[in-house]
Amino acid sequence: MARSAAFLGLVLLCLAPLQTAQAQTTISARGATLTLGGRLHAQYQASSVDGATSDFFIRRARLNVDMTFNDFFDGKVLTDFASGRATLLDAYVRMNFSDEFRLSVGQLKRSFDLFELVSSTDLSVIERTGKIVGYSACTGVGSVCSYSQLTESLEYAGRDAGLKVEGSSGTFGYQATLTNGTGVGTSDENDGKSFSGRASVDATDNVVVSGHIGVHDYLDPTMETAHAVAWGGDIQIGTWRDGLLVQAAVAGGDNWKALDVGGAPGQFLAAQAIASYYHTLDGERLVGIEPLARVSIADPSGSLEDGGTLLTPGVMFYLMGKNKVGINLDYYLPQTGDSEFSFRVGTFLYF
Repeated sequence: MARSAAFLGLVLLCLAPLQTAQAQTTISARGATLTLGGRLHAQYQASSVDGATSDFFIRRARLNVDMTFNDFFDGKVLTDFASGRATLLDAYVRMNFSDEFRLSVGQLKRSFDLFELVSSTDLSVIERTGKIVGYSACTGVGSVCSYSQLTESLEYAGRDAGLKVEGSSGTFGYQATLTNGTGVGTSDENDGKSFSGRASVDATDNVVVSGHIGVHDYLDPTMETAHAVAWGGDIQIGTWRDGLLVQAAVAGGDNWKALDVGGAPGQFLAAQAIASYYHTLDGERLVGIEPLARVSIADPSGSLEDGGTLLTPGVMFYLMGKNKVGINLDYYLPQTGDSEFSFRVGTFLYF
């Protein structure tokens, strides 16, 4: 961990150069107004798992173009270069019929849980899944058993190709997606489709309560199309970068990657809460500090011995807007076996 402490010192010394203008660039092209932006997330991680190596790497290097033609027609393209090659993440056109009904077609996020729908530029935790480097023991899906690890790996949440409808009226909002079910940049593998739906109510000015459901199509062991169902609910209290923010969720359903001897899926259940408090500072280099904590509990298949609890204490240092430096300790306690942890430092550049 000496190497981790050294890197932490280096990061804190480098806070000043990370400050950057938050204004995005807007240009006109072929009748459209284009807004250019992006993000660069660098990370250092070290793990307690035997044989795991500490690592510096680029977590995200993304460029996005938001295209507006008029009040009715717009779109977005988001590309990630962190893997050393270009990966298309978001690519869709949207038709805004009214506030109550908007239709998007292309590659976009499924309408499932709160934590996946939140942008990585807003997240308080460095890694949604809290993955522990070198650890893989969650039934059917690998890595740690955490809320986001299950919803992402079982493909109820995350990006996919298809269409989305959404809208809002007063305190009520909804969104729903119909997609291939195979994820980013992958052609459909069967004649089935996946569905996700989400409805939200603003209980007060600072409290939003939501429910969601997902139906994922997959090929069973006989190569026939089958469907897995998941459900969930979540609540958000507060807003980003403004005092106390609490997000809590529960999700459960079919773990179609953990089939029994008869080919039936196991049943997963997971819950997660993240609390943070943003405190404004008057400094020229440091404008805010945000301590945070996460608790994530997951049972991947209905067994009493293959789940676990993820604990994440951490802090974010804000330089300007969404430009920040974060420190997290993801500590995992499996129901059986030894506990493990990953120490992370991440820099978040937003433009």
